[in-house]
Amino acid sequence: MSEVRLVLIGERWAGKSSSGNTILRNDRFECGRTRTAQSEMRHEVVEGRELIVVDVPGWSSSLSLSEIPEGDKQRFKLNASKCPPGPNTFLLVTPIDTAFSAMTKKTVEEHMKLLGERVWKHTMVLFTCGDYLGGKTIEQHIESEGESLMWLIERCKNRYHVFDNKDKSSLSQVTRLLEKVDEMVWHNKGRFYEVDEQTLNIIEKKHREVAERAKQRERRSKEQRQQMKALIAEEMKTIPKLRMVLLGSRGVGKTSVGNTILGIKEQEDGKRTAHSVGRQGFVSETEITLVDTPGWWKGFPECDTPEAIKEEVIRSPSLCLPGPQVFLLVIDADASFNGKHLDAVTSHMELLGEEVWRHTIVVFTRGDWLGTHTIEEYIEGEGEALQSLVEQCGNRYHVIDNKNTDDGTQITELLKKITETVAGNGCDHFVPDEKIFDAIEEKRRKVKDGAKLRQSQVEAQRRLCKESSKELDAMTFLMLGQKTFGKSATGNTLLRRELFPACQNEFCQVEQGEVDGRAVTVVDTPGWWKDPSKSTEEMDKEIVRGLTLSPSGFHAVLLVVPLDLTFREAQRAALEEHMKLLDVSVWKHTMVLFTYGDKLADKSIEEHIESEHKALRWLIDKCENRYHVVNNLKKTDMSQVTQLFEKVEEMVAGNSRQLFCPEMSGIYLNIDDKFKRMQLKNVLKQRLAEEYKRRELEMMTSFKKTLLELQAQIGDSATGTKSKSLIGDRTKLKVKGIGQKKKDGKDKEENINSKISQEIERLNNDIKKKSSDLRLSSLDYLFPTFKGESSTDRKTSSSQFEDVLGWLASVEIGTNEENQLTLNFSQTSGYRSVVPHNGLEFDTEEYP
Repeated sequence: MSEVRLVLIGERWAGKSSSGNTILRNDRFECGRTRTAQSEMRHEVVEGRELIVVDVPGWSSSLSLSEIPEGDKQRFKLNASKCPPGPNTFLLVTPIDTAFSAMTKKTVEEHMKLLGERVWKHTMVLFTCGDYLGGKTIEQHIESEGESLMWLIERCKNRYHVFDNKDKSSLSQVTRLLEKVDEMVWHNKGRFYEVDEQTLNIIEKKHREVAERAKQRERRSKEQRQQMKALIAEEMKTIPKLRMVLLGSRGVGKTSVGNTILGIKEQEDGKRTAHSVGRQGFVSETEITLVDTPGWWKGFPECDTPEAIKEEVIRSPSLCLPGPQVFLLVIDADASFNGKHLDAVTSHMELLGEEVWRHTIVVFTRGDWLGTHTIEEYIEGEGEALQSLVEQCGNRYHVIDNKNTDDGTQITELLKKITETVAGNGCDHFVPDEKIFDAIEEKRRKVKDGAKLRQSQVEAQRRLCKESSKELDAMTFLMLGQKTFGKSATGNTLLRRELFPACQNEFCQVEQGEVDGRAVTVVDTPGWWKDPSKSTEEMDKEIVRGLTLSPSGFHAVLLVVPLDLTFREAQRAALEEHMKLLDVSVWKHTMVLFTYGDKLADKSIEEHIESEHKALRWLIDKCENRYHVVNNLKKTDMSQVTQLFEKVEEMVAGNSRQLFCPEMSGIYLNIDDKFKRMQLKNVLKQRLAEEYKRRELEMMTSFKKTLLELQAQIGDSATGTKSKSLIGDRTKLKVKGIGQKKKDGKDKEENINSKISQEIERLNNDIKKKSSDLRLSSLDYLFPTFKGESSTDRKTSSSQFEDVLGWLASVEIGTNEENQLTLNFSQTSGYRSVVPHNGLEFDTEEYP
């Protein structure tokens, strides 16, 4: 081809810009520490042909598609339009010196979906860092990397090439790439990838609308600032002392913002902020007191945040008395912000009370990722959630590029905005509630006392077990826990090898290895959902299938619980529901294994247990004070694994060396009972919902009847008034103003009558609709064939309904001492239900 059009795509720092320069045989793209912030097109004549190369911003390997800003996703779709009429090839740049994991695969797959299925026909994998191959071939590297990379190569129909961007003198690597591109275009019959015109028009229209709204927001912000400046007295131009608190989720750059404000340029240690800490410094003539706080998990509401972190947030204003003049709410501008993030921010901010909002400024970090786009375009492009947050903060916001710390103007401008905010609040500061602070301190004293008591109990218990314990030659572990709690990562830590995938697993997996002189077997199981309604019979059967992977039994069941999320009633209910599927003896063999040990900072695990919700203490007590902490970031720390083995040996000794080896038939019966019970609950919920609708309908009908009676009374009253007026006319009684009063009264009556008629009409419509809904829901419940289902669906629905009815018929019904009806389930299920005689309530002894 005389002209070749190429688009370079891939994750950040994969080597796209460097590869573009190698292809063009010229340094046309800026490389090194500068990232590609926007799509750039360059062209050169190479080997007699016109090469057009588009370098696009890379995606973050740690972010899923839902976490990427809306504007970035839309611009990614438009990259192909940068080299009209469209690219011949997308070069998917993949570095050899970085593992291509299951998570990387998922990220690639999600981004490629933005371009549509047809993009794969035009895609070739371009491996960078070819010098890392050493003596291996690229094919050997692909095979050794595993399933994820092989999947990518297969999706690209075995089209791949290797670059060594350090060896730019090797011209043949470019020549061979162009030959492969020619071959691919020939197989595609000369067709190129083209952006759908309708998609192009829709996105461009959105961009125009966003740009217009962004200008309006910027204009409004400037007008607000002018009004605030007018309130600033001459002596307030420079505030001698400023007190501020940094708030935000983890990883958004709060500490970096603090360092930028205080002019601290030393390298950050990378450790997370575990406690609220106050720091002092000067910016020009202003003395700054700045409090940094621990972050919450992004997108998680405060109910999922550990108590210790919430306490640190609440006490933060007390570290800069008499109170902060401003709160800086830090948001990262290189990630999405949706309704889930808004709920998380709002619930954590309001731990400090409603007053916090009028003292808050939103500070956006990573401003360098915006490229040529303004922060207003980011706010408007992200949608209602972010716009709502900015409005909640009075349209006060600022953007910082933490990497460009030498730019003093960005901090000078921020201090001006802070001064304007302080002036707008009449120089008032946020007043911390001393009672809350005192309550937190009192709770901490109780926590310390409780932690000491628990620690002494554990030590006494371990001393007793150590006398009879001995080192085991072999150990078998069963990993159980909720999804994303870190089971697989912990399994890798125990075996000291990366054997379990980092992504969510759907099937049980068993791996073995020799660790600390012992033959260790780890069985990893799929995690369960926090929401029990998401559980399926197939999922539960797969979880318990893990028990069959070690016929001789398990030395320990390791129940994985993360330290960076709270453990409350919802987590307890989901855990208890799944533990009940197993034999009741499981608790004697169970140990709680806490993950994310680095999140403890300088706290003891006992302090964490005592400070958290009572549900966690219930779990620890259920396991008879058997627990251990691992930090999966410190895989080389062998001591944490050795200590776990010692604790397991003590537990085995306490169990008279018996392993956990339950009877599987009973477990499968428990699963069967559980899901039949769930079907029963659904049936009863349907009946209750219908009863609620029926009673609502009765109330509406009754209200309509009352309105009709009232309307009739008004009509009778109007007739009586009319008769009296006729008598008055016959006697020729004429008093000034009486006629007007009669007219006003008549108008008033007619107005009331009209309103009642409108209300009756509205009620008629509502009653018709609700009657129809009630009839349809009843038909759907009794005869699941009225909703356009296929014959297969109808058979399945009817079959399930018959199953429930059949099972209910087999349930033994009795009466207890309180004369309440009881449903006696299978003896192995652990359930016993009580139903009062009126049949309108349904309670279970052990479940809500």
